[in-house]
Amino acid sequence: MSTDFDAEGLLDGLDGDARDSRLRLLRRLEEDGVTVDELRTAVEEGRLVLLPVERVLEGEGRRYSLNEVAERADVPVEYLARQRQAVGLSVEGYDDRVGTEEDLEAAQRIRILLDAGLPEDGLLEVSRVIGIAMSQLAAANRALIADSMVREGDTEYDVAMRLASAAKSLQPLVAEVLDHALRLHVREQVRHDVLGALAAAANGGGIEVSACFADLVDFTRLGERLPVDALGAVTGRLNEMAAAVASGPVRLVKLIGDGAMLVSADNDALLEAAIDLVAMAEAEPDEDFPQLRAGVARGAAIARGGDWYGPPINTASRISGVAYPGSVLVDEVAKEAASGPFRFSFAGERRLKGLSGGTKLFRLRRDEE
Repeated sequence: MSTDFDAEGLLDGLDGDARDSRLRLLRRLEEDGVTVDELRTAVEEGRLVLLPVERVLEGEGRRYSLNEVAERADVPVEYLARQRQAVGLSVEGYDDRVGTEEDLEAAQRIRILLDAGLPEDGLLEVSRVIGIAMSQLAAANRALIADSMVREGDTEYDVAMRLASAAKSLQPLVAEVLDHALRLHVREQVRHDVLGALAAAANGGGIEVSACFADLVDFTRLGERLPVDALGAVTGRLNEMAAAVASGPVRLVKLIGDGAMLVSADNDALLEAAIDLVAMAEAEPDEDFPQLRAGVARGAAIARGGDWYGPPINTASRISGVAYPGSVLVDEVAKEAASGPFRFSFAGERRLKGLSGGTKLFRLRRDEE
């Protein structure tokens, strides 16, 4: 017999089309195996409309506890819990049956990687990077889906079914796009990093790289007068610009709200990218788009977990903080390493926060300017 959803209080406060739509959705979910308790919780939390797409994304089949996954994959349960936390997900009780077949397969892949000799801490480090990247990707997809899937006059049933249908259609495509992009990036980075690692081994430590920090001028003040969506458009455009100049040996390491960090062993390529990035901001037709300023430094650094650490990273960050809007400032090491068509003008010696002594700074321009 079908559940009396009215008696269960799941239709309270609704009438007309809204009530009919809720009832239709409840019956559809019950037919798919959702329990009354799960439906009640979803209604109380205001996420009933999301249950169909959640079920698509979670996948079907048997549910496993973390202990069961660990036993089947032959991976210590404590390590699996650390892996899940590293990716940015919560850890339920070890005996709660919240895992899926995909969780089991992921644990089995971890066992294969460990057996291949990869270190536990290294895998956790990679998982943290993946978690950050996937969280950002999920946020972008969430905004896209929310904007395109909800239409005027929709009922709960309409939105729920459209979201579930979109997830079924798009999920395989997203996986293929991610796989293709990842393989291309890995190929490029391995190509440059292996050569860099060989040089580092010869030099007994870090790799000689140039680092660039570029940030939007007066971004905090801009946030006080622009609506949130307009501010998001500004940072989104910065992301596009930074990605556009990061090609060949230049790598976009990370985006930090109102700024971007680029690194390259090729000093000239990094200087070109810094100039192009600042110029792109200057050329923006949107009058609300702020200017960029950039700082560049060169020295020995090490790569860990997708990020870079070392003196040139810190120095470049400090230099960007004292650069004028629309300019690129470089330290003396980056200037002396340049061999391309550049012009440098001495911009003085500054004591930068956190750095001992003075740092000689030079304004960078293309030679044809």
